[in-house]
Parts: sequence; structure tokens; C-alpha cells
Amino acid sequence: MTDRELDAAGITEPALRGAYTRCRQLNARYGKTYFLATRLLPIERRPAVHALYGFARWADDIVDSTDATVTVEKRSAALARLQTRLEQGLRDADSTEPVVLALADTARRHGIDHQHFTDFMASMRSDLHVTDYATYEDLRKYMHGSAAVIGLQMLPVLGTTVPREEAAPHAAALGVAFQLTNFLRDVGEDLDRGRIYLPADLLRAHGVDRDLLYWSRSTGHRDRRITEALKAAERLTRGVYLEAAPGLAMLDRVCRPCIRTAFVLYGGILDAIAADGYAVVHRRAVVPRRRRAAVALDGLVRTVATRVELRVGPRRAVHPDSTRFRSGTSRLSSAQDHEEVA
Repeated sequence: MTDRELDAAGITEPALRGAYTRCRQLNARYGKTYFLATRLLPIERRPAVHALYGFARWADDIVDSTDATVTVEKRSAALARLQTRLEQGLRDADSTEPVVLALADTARRHGIDHQHFTDFMASMRSDLHVTDYATYEDLRKYMHGSAAVIGLQMLPVLGTTVPREEAAPHAAALGVAFQLTNFLRDVGEDLDRGRIYLPADLLRAHGVDRDLLYWSRSTGHRDRRITEALKAAERLTRGVYLEAAPGLAMLDRVCRPCIRTAFVLYGGILDAIAADGYAVVHRRAVVPRRRRAAVALDGLVRTVATRVELRVGPRRAVHPDSTRFRSGTSRLSSAQDHEEVA
């Protein structure tokens, strides 16, 4: 976390600054696509986004530990400890655990509904014992806590030009679209953990079951039925992106380039999967660096243009949820600001 980001957000207490810095490190290390998009946010809003992502990443790491000595029982106990720390942190707006401290401070500053964090932890606990989902409806219930609530947590930070409840369904859909994209990209890696996130009814419609997926993963052989099922999952995911798309225009204008960039980058993962012949059972599809750079540059141009327009022209009305940020989001006053965005 740069000092400028923390100063702009009004975060002055040393322990709290260290907590936010820890969250930023987690975001930079594990969420490369999302971290890149976050760089396009107004400087004072970035710490909150890093706190939200850092906490989610920490919980996810407990569930998905690659240490063979960490049993399900140990993971369950670790999640229970985290749940306790979370509840105490949200209640007291304080914690000795840096990631929880930053999250609690973010929730307090932005008035984030604590139920979103409760729902998230419930989905994390389910990952300890649920290894597949019979229907897409079942999967959506899981993704409400694991993905949709992330979008809902973000709304108070980003700000909206409409009442928040109007933008909420689209924000939730965007979180789901991102997670479905990850599920499709990570089919092979999830199989290695004994998990299948593609709904069983979708797979079965194309003659695919767990045994066939394991056979393909272990032998390296392709199967037309698996390819067709993966194409169907891609179509399903693109449909959720369509649900999310109207929400982009509902966000505070200075935040739209960031979320649009994430929207395009994650959609690019689907393009990469298709270009690689739907080989995700055997390898992870990767968006080419040139493509990522081009999207990031486009986002930067949009960010600069929007801030300049807001500085020199009449400002569009912003819903009261986001007016607290307005003093710091309409300026691009120096080359240093430009570097911070980039």
C-alpha cells in the first residue's frame, strides 16, 4: 500500500496502515487480474477494495491449503477461529489480526452490511465437505456467499449514480460471472482437489460425469463430450455477464473504468479458453500479456478522460452513498497522479 493511497483514504493510525498494507500484498500476489483493474480506481478507494479482497483471499487459502498435513478438521477449526475473529472485529471495529482489522475498518467506514461477510463464511465452510453440485440452482446458492456478496460489498465503496438497491442485482451477477469464469478456467486444478464446480446436470446433458473427467485429467486424452459440456458452461457464463453489464453504467463515473477493465479482462479468460480448444481439464488458459496490457491501457485512458471531464465540466449527480468520496475523485492534478493510476 503506498503512503499516498493511505493518506488519501484518511487512514493514519500505524497499525491500521500496516493492516491495509498486508491486504494489498495479498491482492497483488494472488489476484493479478483484479489487482491490475484496481489500479484504475480513485486513489482513496483502493485500500477498501484491497481489504475486501485480502480477507476473501485469506479465507480461501484456509480452505484450499496445499499442505497435505492440514486435515479437513484443522481447516474447519481455522475457519471457526476466523469466524470468531471476524464477528469480534465487526462488533468492536478492532482486531489483533491485521486482515480482520482492515476489513472491520472498511465495513465501518463504508457501511457494508455485515450479513455479506456471514454469507461468505458459510460458503467457505461448505467447501470443506461439498465437492459437487447437482444443479445450477444449487451452485447459485453457493455462489451467493462465495461471489455475489463480494459484488455487494464493493457497491458502497464504488458508489452509484442510482439507488444502491437498483445496482445491487447487477453487482451480484458480476461477482457470479467472475467466479464462473474461474471455475471454468480451473477445472483441472479443482479436480485435483476432488471438486467439480460445473453443475452435474449440465455435464450429464452432454454425457459427462466425474469418472470421465478424472479419466481425461489422468490420461491427458480429450473427449468430445467434455468439450461440448465446457462450451455449454461458457455460454452459461457469458449469459451471466449479460446480466451484470447494465450495472456498469450505474456506478460512480470515476469507478467505471476499473470495473469495466475487470469485466473485459475476465471475459478475455473465456476467449482464451475457447482459443485453447477448451483444454481446461489439462491446463489453465491464460490471457496473452499483450491483450492484458491493451485492456489496461484502454482502462487508463478512460480513467484519465473521466477525471479530467469531471474536473473541468459539470458533474453528474451521484447517489448519496458515494458523495463522501467526491472530494478526492475529481482531480488529476499532476504527473504523480498519472503515475499512481498507471
